[in-house]
Amino acid sequence: MAEDTIAAIATPVGSGGIGIIKISGTQALSIATALFRPFRQGRKFFPKSHQLYYGHIVNDEQILDEVLLAVMKAPHSYTGEDVIEIQAHAGTFLLKSILELVLKHGARLAHPGEFTKRAFLNGRIDLTQAEAVMDMICAKSTRSLDIAAAQLRGGIREDIEGIRHAMLSVLSAIEAGIDFPEDMGDDISSEQTIAQLNEAVSRIREMISRYRDGHVLKEGLKVLVIGRPNVGKSSLMNRLLGRDRVIVTPIPGTTRDLIEESLTIQGIPIILADSAGLHEGGDLAEQIGMEKTCQYIAEADLILFMLDASVLMTPQDWQIYEKIRDTQMIAVINKSDLANEIQRPEVPHPIVCISALYNKGIDVLKEQIAQICLGKTTEEHRAIPSLRHKLALERSLESALAAINGLQENIPFELISIDLQESLNALDEITGQTIGEDMLDQIFAKFCIGK
Repeated sequence: MAEDTIAAIATPVGSGGIGIIKISGTQALSIATALFRPFRQGRKFFPKSHQLYYGHIVNDEQILDEVLLAVMKAPHSYTGEDVIEIQAHAGTFLLKSILELVLKHGARLAHPGEFTKRAFLNGRIDLTQAEAVMDMICAKSTRSLDIAAAQLRGGIREDIEGIRHAMLSVLSAIEAGIDFPEDMGDDISSEQTIAQLNEAVSRIREMISRYRDGHVLKEGLKVLVIGRPNVGKSSLMNRLLGRDRVIVTPIPGTTRDLIEESLTIQGIPIILADSAGLHEGGDLAEQIGMEKTCQYIAEADLILFMLDASVLMTPQDWQIYEKIRDTQMIAVINKSDLANEIQRPEVPHPIVCISALYNKGIDVLKEQIAQICLGKTTEEHRAIPSLRHKLALERSLESALAAINGLQENIPFELISIDLQESLNALDEITGQTIGEDMLDQIFAKFCIGK
Protein backbone atom coordinates (compact mmCIF):
# COMPACT_ATOMS: atom_id res chain seq x y z
CA MET A 1 0.00 0.00 0.00
CA ALA A 2 2.93 2.35 0.60
CA GLU A 3 3.76 2.13 -3.12
CA ASP A 4 0.24 3.07 -4.21
CA THR A 5 -0.49 6.48 -5.64
CA ILE A 6 -3.19 8.04 -3.49
CA ALA A 7 -5.66 10.84 -4.11
CA ALA A 8 -8.36 12.72 -2.19
CA ILE A 9 -10.30 15.95 -2.08
CA ALA A 10 -8.29 18.14 0.31
CA THR A 11 -10.85 20.90 0.87
CA PRO A 12 -14.13 20.82 2.83
CA VAL A 13 -17.28 19.55 1.17
CA GLY A 14 -19.51 22.26 -0.28
CA SER A 15 -19.52 25.10 -2.79
CA GLY A 16 -16.79 27.72 -2.83
CA GLY A 17 -14.20 29.54 -4.88
CA ILE A 18 -11.49 26.85 -4.84
CA GLY A 19 -11.49 23.10 -4.31
CA ILE A 20 -8.31 21.01 -4.29
CA ILE A 21 -7.68 17.41 -5.31
CA LYS A 22 -4.35 16.15 -4.00
CA ILE A 23 -2.39 13.27 -5.57
CA SER A 24 0.75 11.68 -4.10
CA GLY A 25 2.91 8.81 -5.30
CA THR A 26 5.00 7.51 -8.16
CA GLN A 27 2.15 7.82 -10.68
CA ALA A 28 1.10 11.33 -9.66
CA LEU A 29 2.90 13.03 -12.56
CA SER A 30 1.75 10.54 -15.19
CA ILE A 31 -1.87 10.87 -14.02
CA ALA A 32 -1.59 14.66 -14.16
CA THR A 33 -0.13 14.70 -17.67
CA ALA A 34 -2.90 12.34 -18.83
CA LEU A 35 -5.69 14.60 -17.53
CA PHE A 36 -4.28 18.11 -17.80
CA ARG A 37 -4.13 20.25 -20.94
CA PRO A 38 -1.97 23.35 -20.42
CA PHE A 39 -3.16 26.62 -21.91
CA ARG A 40 -1.31 27.69 -25.11
CA GLN A 41 1.02 24.68 -25.11
CA GLY A 42 1.27 21.56 -27.16
CA ARG A 43 -0.25 18.28 -26.13
CA LYS A 44 3.04 17.08 -24.61
CA PHE A 45 3.40 18.33 -21.07
CA PHE A 46 6.65 18.12 -19.07
CA PRO A 47 6.05 20.05 -15.86
CA LYS A 48 8.84 21.45 -13.70
CA SER A 49 8.80 21.10 -9.94
CA HIS A 50 7.33 23.87 -7.82
CA GLN A 51 5.62 25.53 -10.74
CA LEU A 52 1.96 26.48 -11.15
CA TYR A 53 0.31 25.74 -14.50
CA TYR A 54 -2.94 27.07 -15.93
CA GLY A 55 -5.09 24.86 -18.13
CA HIS A 56 -8.01 22.40 -18.21
CA ILE A 57 -8.87 18.97 -16.86
CA VAL A 58 -10.20 16.88 -19.73
CA ASN A 59 -11.98 13.57 -20.00
CA ASP A 60 -11.70 12.11 -23.52
CA GLU A 61 -11.19 15.63 -24.91
CA GLN A 62 -14.20 16.93 -23.00
CA ILE A 63 -13.27 19.83 -20.73
CA LEU A 64 -14.38 19.28 -17.13
CA ASP A 65 -13.00 22.45 -15.55
CA GLU A 66 -10.55 25.30 -15.84
CA VAL A 67 -7.85 24.67 -13.22
CA LEU A 68 -4.44 25.50 -11.83
CA LEU A 69 -2.02 22.60 -11.48
CA ALA A 70 0.64 22.71 -8.73
CA VAL A 71 3.60 20.37 -9.22
CA MET A 72 5.92 19.34 -6.36
CA LYS A 73 8.40 16.59 -7.17
CA ALA A 74 10.05 14.27 -4.65
CA PRO A 75 11.66 14.66 -2.23
CA HIS A 76 10.74 18.34 -1.86
CA SER A 77 7.03 17.92 -1.16
CA TYR A 78 4.70 17.46 1.79
CA THR A 79 4.79 13.66 1.62
CA GLY A 80 8.35 13.33 0.27
CA GLU A 81 6.82 11.80 -2.89
CA ASP A 82 5.72 13.39 -6.16
CA VAL A 83 2.69 15.51 -5.26
CA ILE A 84 0.17 17.12 -7.60
CA GLU A 85 -2.57 19.51 -6.52
CA ILE A 86 -5.43 20.23 -8.90
CA GLN A 87 -6.96 23.57 -7.89
CA ALA A 88 -10.44 23.54 -9.41
CA HIS A 89 -13.69 25.38 -8.79
CA ALA A 90 -15.26 24.13 -5.58
CA GLY A 91 -18.45 22.26 -6.30
CA THR A 92 -19.31 18.93 -4.73
CA PHE A 93 -20.24 17.15 -7.97
CA LEU A 94 -17.39 18.76 -9.95
CA LEU A 95 -14.67 17.77 -7.44
CA LYS A 96 -16.02 14.24 -7.18
CA SER A 97 -16.01 13.97 -10.98
CA ILE A 98 -12.35 15.03 -11.18
CA LEU A 99 -11.43 12.69 -8.31
CA GLU A 100 -13.18 9.76 -10.01
CA LEU A 101 -11.17 10.54 -13.16
CA VAL A 102 -7.93 10.52 -11.16
CA LEU A 103 -8.85 7.19 -9.56
CA LYS A 104 -9.74 5.76 -12.97
CA HIS A 105 -6.20 6.55 -14.17
CA GLY A 106 -4.48 4.49 -11.47
CA ALA A 107 -4.70 6.21 -8.10
CA ARG A 108 -6.64 4.90 -5.13
CA LEU A 109 -8.63 6.87 -2.55
CA ALA A 110 -6.44 7.93 0.37
CA HIS A 111 -7.17 6.73 3.88
CA PRO A 112 -7.72 9.30 6.67
CA GLY A 113 -4.44 11.07 7.39
CA GLU A 114 -2.51 9.05 4.81
CA PHE A 115 -0.78 12.05 3.24
CA THR A 116 0.62 13.09 6.63
CA LYS A 117 1.39 9.47 7.51
CA ARG A 118 3.50 9.22 4.35
CA ALA A 119 5.29 12.43 5.30
CA PHE A 120 6.18 10.76 8.61
CA LEU A 121 7.17 7.40 7.09
CA ASN A 122 9.33 9.15 4.48
CA GLY A 123 11.20 11.08 7.16
CA ARG A 124 9.84 14.52 6.29
CA ILE A 125 8.48 15.04 9.81
CA ASP A 126 8.52 13.18 13.11
CA LEU A 127 5.40 11.88 14.83
CA THR A 128 5.00 14.92 17.12
CA GLN A 129 5.01 17.15 14.04
CA ALA A 130 2.48 14.92 12.31
CA GLU A 131 0.17 15.18 15.32
CA ALA A 132 0.68 18.95 15.31
CA VAL A 133 -0.85 19.13 11.82
CA MET A 134 -4.17 17.85 13.18
CA ASP A 135 -3.88 20.08 16.23
CA MET A 136 -3.52 23.12 13.96
CA ILE A 137 -6.64 22.13 12.03
CA CYS A 138 -8.62 21.63 15.27
CA ALA A 139 -7.19 24.65 17.16
CA LYS A 140 -9.85 26.45 19.21
CA SER A 141 -7.90 29.60 20.10
CA THR A 142 -4.81 31.60 19.21
CA ARG A 143 -2.90 30.01 22.08
CA SER A 144 -3.75 26.44 21.07
CA LEU A 145 -2.72 27.39 17.52
CA ASP A 146 0.59 28.71 18.87
CA ILE A 147 1.20 25.41 20.68
CA ALA A 148 0.51 23.40 17.52
CA ALA A 149 2.72 25.69 15.43
CA ALA A 150 5.60 25.34 17.90
CA GLN A 151 5.18 21.56 17.89
CA LEU A 152 5.15 21.57 14.08
CA ARG A 153 8.46 23.47 14.15
CA GLY A 154 9.94 20.62 16.21
CA GLY A 155 9.85 22.07 19.74
CA ILE A 156 8.92 18.82 21.49
CA ARG A 157 11.34 16.83 19.35
CA GLU A 158 14.22 19.09 20.41
CA ASP A 159 13.39 18.58 24.10
CA ILE A 160 13.19 14.80 23.63
CA GLU A 161 16.46 14.69 21.72
CA GLY A 162 18.23 16.59 24.51
CA ILE A 163 17.04 14.10 27.14
CA ARG A 164 17.75 11.18 24.85
CA HIS A 165 21.34 12.33 24.25
CA ALA A 166 22.04 12.48 28.00
CA MET A 167 20.54 9.03 28.60
CA LEU A 168 22.38 7.50 25.64
CA SER A 169 25.63 8.74 27.15
CA VAL A 170 24.83 6.88 30.37
CA LEU A 171 23.72 3.76 28.50
CA SER A 172 26.94 3.76 26.47
CA ALA A 173 28.93 3.84 29.70
CA ILE A 174 26.84 1.02 31.17
CA GLU A 175 27.31 -1.16 28.09
CA ALA A 176 31.03 -0.42 28.13
CA GLY A 177 31.02 -1.55 31.74
CA ILE A 178 29.36 -4.82 30.69
CA ASP A 179 31.99 -5.43 28.01
CA PHE A 180 34.98 -4.13 29.98
CA PRO A 181 34.06 -4.47 33.67
CA GLU A 182 37.65 -4.14 34.95
CA ASP A 183 38.24 -0.82 33.14
CA MET A 184 34.82 0.86 33.46
CA GLY A 185 33.27 -0.38 36.68
CA ASP A 186 34.48 2.39 38.99
CA ASP A 187 33.54 5.15 36.52
CA ILE A 188 29.95 3.91 36.19
CA SER A 189 29.48 3.74 39.92
CA SER A 190 30.67 7.30 40.40
CA GLU A 191 28.41 10.09 41.60
CA GLN A 192 29.01 11.92 38.31
CA THR A 193 27.26 9.20 36.28
CA ILE A 194 24.29 9.13 38.65
CA ALA A 195 24.09 12.92 38.60
CA GLN A 196 24.00 12.86 34.79
CA LEU A 197 21.05 10.48 34.85
CA ASN A 198 19.34 12.54 37.55
CA GLU A 199 19.56 15.57 35.28
CA ALA A 200 17.74 13.65 32.52
CA VAL A 201 15.12 12.56 35.04
CA SER A 202 14.60 16.15 36.14
CA ARG A 203 14.01 17.21 32.54
CA ILE A 204 11.50 14.40 32.02
CA ARG A 205 9.61 15.48 35.15
CA GLU A 206 9.61 19.06 33.93
CA MET A 207 8.10 17.98 30.59
CA ILE A 208 5.39 15.97 32.38
CA SER A 209 4.52 19.01 34.48
CA ARG A 210 3.84 20.96 31.27
CA TYR A 211 1.05 18.61 30.20
CA ARG A 212 -1.66 20.30 32.26
CA ASP A 213 -1.01 23.70 30.68
CA GLY A 214 -0.80 22.35 27.16
CA HIS A 215 -3.94 20.27 27.64
CA VAL A 216 -5.91 23.26 28.95
CA LEU A 217 -4.80 25.54 26.11
CA LYS A 218 -5.55 22.85 23.54
CA GLU A 219 -8.81 21.36 24.79
CA GLY A 220 -10.16 24.26 26.85
CA LEU A 221 -10.48 25.14 30.53
CA LYS A 222 -13.56 23.54 32.09
CA VAL A 223 -15.24 26.18 34.24
CA LEU A 224 -18.30 25.35 36.37
CA VAL A 225 -20.61 28.02 37.81
CA ILE A 226 -22.03 26.71 41.07
CA GLY A 227 -24.09 28.01 43.99
CA ARG A 228 -27.47 27.83 45.69
CA PRO A 229 -30.62 28.74 43.73
CA ASN A 230 -31.23 32.35 42.65
CA VAL A 231 -27.75 33.78 43.31
CA GLY A 232 -27.33 34.74 39.64
CA LYS A 233 -25.49 31.77 38.06
CA SER A 234 -27.40 31.95 34.78
CA SER A 235 -27.09 35.74 34.63
CA LEU A 236 -23.32 35.43 35.02
CA MET A 237 -23.12 32.83 32.28
CA ASN A 238 -25.07 35.09 29.92
CA ARG A 239 -22.72 37.99 30.71
CA LEU A 240 -19.61 35.91 30.10
CA LEU A 241 -21.02 34.62 26.81
CA GLY A 242 -22.20 38.07 25.76
CA ARG A 243 -25.69 36.82 24.88
CA ASP A 244 -28.84 35.46 26.50
CA ARG A 245 -28.09 31.75 26.34
CA VAL A 246 -29.72 30.70 29.64
CA ILE A 247 -33.25 31.51 30.82
CA VAL A 248 -33.21 33.91 33.78
CA THR A 249 -36.21 34.37 36.10
CA PRO A 250 -36.71 35.40 39.75
CA ILE A 251 -38.00 31.88 40.41
CA PRO A 252 -35.42 29.67 42.17
CA GLY A 253 -34.66 26.41 40.34
CA THR A 254 -35.17 27.74 36.79
CA THR A 255 -32.01 25.97 35.60
CA ARG A 256 -32.58 22.25 36.02
CA ASP A 257 -29.90 20.75 33.77
CA LEU A 258 -26.20 21.33 33.17
CA ILE A 259 -25.72 23.75 30.26
CA GLU A 260 -22.35 23.95 28.46
CA GLU A 261 -21.15 26.67 26.09
CA SER A 262 -17.77 27.66 24.64
CA LEU A 263 -16.06 31.04 24.69
CA THR A 264 -12.54 32.50 24.62
CA ILE A 265 -10.95 34.67 27.31
CA GLN A 266 -7.58 36.25 26.45
CA GLY A 267 -6.93 33.54 23.90
CA ILE A 268 -7.83 30.72 26.30
CA PRO A 269 -10.59 28.35 25.15
CA ILE A 270 -13.19 28.05 27.91
CA ILE A 271 -15.89 25.41 28.31
CA LEU A 272 -18.38 27.17 30.59
CA ALA A 273 -21.03 25.16 32.42
CA ASP A 274 -24.07 26.59 34.23
CA SER A 275 -25.36 24.23 36.88
CA ALA A 276 -28.61 23.58 38.65
CA GLY A 277 -28.72 25.32 42.03
CA LEU A 278 -27.66 22.97 44.84
CA HIS A 279 -30.21 22.66 47.62
CA GLU A 280 -32.22 20.10 49.56
CA GLY A 281 -35.38 18.66 48.03
CA GLY A 282 -36.73 19.70 44.64
CA ASP A 283 -38.63 17.70 42.07
CA LEU A 284 -37.16 14.80 40.06
CA ALA A 285 -35.82 17.01 37.26
CA GLU A 286 -34.01 19.27 39.75
CA GLN A 287 -32.54 16.29 41.60
CA ILE A 288 -31.15 14.82 38.37
CA GLY A 289 -29.68 18.23 37.48
CA MET A 290 -28.02 18.50 40.88
CA GLU A 291 -26.55 15.00 40.52
CA LYS A 292 -25.00 16.03 37.21
CA THR A 293 -23.57 19.12 38.87
CA CYS A 294 -21.92 17.05 41.60
CA GLN A 295 -20.40 14.74 38.98
CA TYR A 296 -19.07 17.71 37.00
CA ILE A 297 -17.27 19.15 40.04
CA ALA A 298 -14.63 16.42 39.80
CA GLU A 299 -14.07 17.15 36.09
CA ALA A 300 -13.91 20.95 36.30
CA ASP A 301 -10.58 22.80 36.11
CA LEU A 302 -12.05 25.87 37.82
CA ILE A 303 -15.14 26.53 39.98
CA LEU A 304 -16.94 29.89 40.07
CA PHE A 305 -18.64 29.76 43.49
CA MET A 306 -21.54 32.22 43.37
CA LEU A 307 -22.61 34.08 46.53
CA ASP A 308 -25.06 36.87 47.38
CA ALA A 309 -23.39 40.18 48.33
CA SER A 310 -26.22 41.27 50.60
CA VAL A 311 -25.98 38.40 53.10
CA LEU A 312 -23.33 36.40 54.91
CA MET A 313 -22.73 32.86 53.74
CA THR A 314 -25.80 30.84 54.63
CA PRO A 315 -25.68 27.26 55.97
CA GLN A 316 -26.63 26.19 52.44
CA ASP A 317 -23.65 28.13 51.03
CA TRP A 318 -21.33 26.45 53.52
CA GLN A 319 -22.66 23.01 52.56
CA ILE A 320 -21.81 23.73 48.92
CA TYR A 321 -18.42 25.12 49.90
CA GLU A 322 -17.55 21.90 51.74
CA LYS A 323 -18.08 19.99 48.46
CA ILE A 324 -15.71 22.25 46.50
CA ARG A 325 -13.24 23.66 49.04
CA ASP A 326 -10.33 21.56 47.70
CA THR A 327 -10.84 22.58 44.08
CA GLN A 328 -9.38 25.48 42.09
CA MET A 329 -11.97 28.15 42.86
CA ILE A 330 -12.96 31.80 42.60
CA ALA A 331 -15.59 33.12 45.02
CA VAL A 332 -17.85 35.35 42.91
CA ILE A 333 -19.98 37.72 45.02
CA ASN A 334 -22.94 38.76 42.89
CA LYS A 335 -25.60 41.46 43.36
CA SER A 336 -23.06 43.96 44.64
CA ASP A 337 -25.41 46.71 43.40
CA LEU A 338 -27.95 45.76 46.09
CA ALA A 339 -25.60 45.77 49.07
CA ASN A 340 -24.54 48.79 51.09
CA GLU A 341 -21.73 46.71 52.51
CA ILE A 342 -20.50 43.63 50.69
CA GLN A 343 -20.17 40.59 52.92
CA ARG A 344 -16.88 38.91 52.02
CA PRO A 345 -16.53 35.28 53.13
CA GLU A 346 -13.42 34.17 54.99
CA VAL A 347 -12.21 31.62 52.47
CA PRO A 348 -8.63 31.05 51.18
CA HIS A 349 -9.60 31.65 47.57
CA PRO A 350 -9.63 34.65 45.20
CA ILE A 351 -12.76 36.83 45.63
CA VAL A 352 -14.33 38.94 42.87
CA CYS A 353 -17.35 41.21 43.39
CA ILE A 354 -19.70 41.64 40.44
CA SER A 355 -23.14 42.73 39.40
CA ALA A 356 -24.29 40.44 36.63
CA LEU A 357 -27.42 42.56 36.18
CA TYR A 358 -25.46 45.76 35.47
CA ASN A 359 -22.40 44.11 33.91
CA LYS A 360 -20.06 45.37 36.63
CA GLY A 361 -16.91 43.48 37.58
CA ILE A 362 -17.21 41.03 34.67
CA ASP A 363 -13.93 42.16 33.10
CA VAL A 364 -12.19 41.78 36.47
CA LEU A 365 -13.55 38.25 36.74
CA LYS A 366 -12.33 37.41 33.23
CA GLU A 367 -8.88 38.70 34.14
CA GLN A 368 -8.86 36.54 37.28
CA ILE A 369 -9.86 33.46 35.27
CA ALA A 370 -7.04 34.14 32.81
CA GLN A 371 -4.50 34.67 35.60
CA ILE A 372 -5.40 31.38 37.25
CA CYS A 373 -5.07 29.57 33.94
CA LEU A 374 -1.90 31.30 32.78
CA GLY A 375 -0.23 32.15 36.08
CA LYS A 376 2.01 29.12 35.88
CA THR A 377 1.44 28.32 32.25
CA THR A 378 4.38 27.19 30.22
CA GLU A 379 5.41 29.14 27.16
CA GLU A 380 3.53 27.90 24.12
CA HIS A 381 6.63 26.39 22.48
CA ARG A 382 7.25 24.24 25.58
CA ALA A 383 3.73 22.97 26.29
CA ILE A 384 2.89 19.25 26.14
CA PRO A 385 -0.67 19.03 24.75
CA SER A 386 -0.97 15.28 24.10
CA LEU A 387 -1.94 12.61 26.62
CA ARG A 388 0.04 10.12 24.52
CA HIS A 389 3.19 12.15 25.11
CA LYS A 390 2.52 12.41 28.84
CA LEU A 391 2.00 8.66 29.28
CA ALA A 392 5.17 7.86 27.34
CA LEU A 393 7.13 10.35 29.45
CA GLU A 394 5.79 8.74 32.63
CA ARG A 395 6.95 5.30 31.43
CA SER A 396 10.35 6.74 30.57
CA LEU A 397 10.58 8.33 34.01
CA GLU A 398 9.69 5.10 35.79
CA SER A 399 12.41 3.14 33.97
CA ALA A 400 15.01 5.87 34.45
CA LEU A 401 14.33 5.96 38.20
CA ALA A 402 14.73 2.18 38.28
CA ALA A 403 18.12 2.57 36.58
CA ILE A 404 19.23 5.17 39.15
CA ASN A 405 18.15 2.89 41.97
CA GLY A 406 20.11 0.07 40.37
CA LEU A 407 23.26 2.18 40.17
CA GLN A 408 22.92 3.18 43.82
CA GLU A 409 22.44 -0.43 44.94
CA ASN A 410 25.16 -1.84 42.67
CA ILE A 411 22.89 -4.32 40.91
CA PRO A 412 24.28 -6.00 37.74
CA PHE A 413 24.90 -3.67 34.82
CA GLU A 414 22.85 -5.92 32.54
CA LEU A 415 19.67 -5.12 34.49
CA ILE A 416 20.45 -1.41 34.57
CA SER A 417 20.96 -1.48 30.81
CA ILE A 418 17.48 -2.98 30.34
CA ASP A 419 15.89 -0.19 32.40
CA LEU A 420 17.73 2.50 30.44
CA GLN A 421 16.76 0.95 27.11
CA GLU A 422 13.10 0.84 28.16
CA SER A 423 13.31 4.50 29.15
CA LEU A 424 14.78 5.38 25.75
CA ASN A 425 12.16 3.30 23.93
CA ALA A 426 9.40 5.27 25.65
CA LEU A 427 10.99 8.54 24.51
CA ASP A 428 11.34 7.19 20.98
CA GLU A 429 7.62 6.37 20.93
CA ILE A 430 6.89 10.09 21.24
CA THR A 431 8.84 11.04 18.13
CA GLY A 432 7.90 7.82 16.33
CA GLN A 433 11.33 6.21 16.11
CA THR A 434 9.91 3.09 17.76
CA ILE A 435 6.16 2.71 17.47
CA GLY A 436 3.81 -0.07 16.42
CA GLU A 437 1.67 -0.02 13.29
CA ASP A 438 -1.49 -0.26 15.40
CA MET A 439 -0.59 2.94 17.24
CA LEU A 440 0.19 4.71 13.97
CA ASP A 441 -3.16 3.69 12.54
CA GLN A 442 -4.89 4.92 15.69
CA ILE A 443 -3.17 8.32 15.49
CA PHE A 444 -3.77 8.96 11.80
CA ALA A 445 -7.34 7.64 11.84
CA LYS A 446 -8.28 10.92 13.60
CA PHE A 447 -7.24 12.93 10.53
CA CYS A 448 -9.52 13.93 7.68
CA ILE A 449 -9.15 12.00 4.41
CA GLY A 450 -7.53 14.88 2.49
CA LYS A 451 -4.78 15.38 5.08
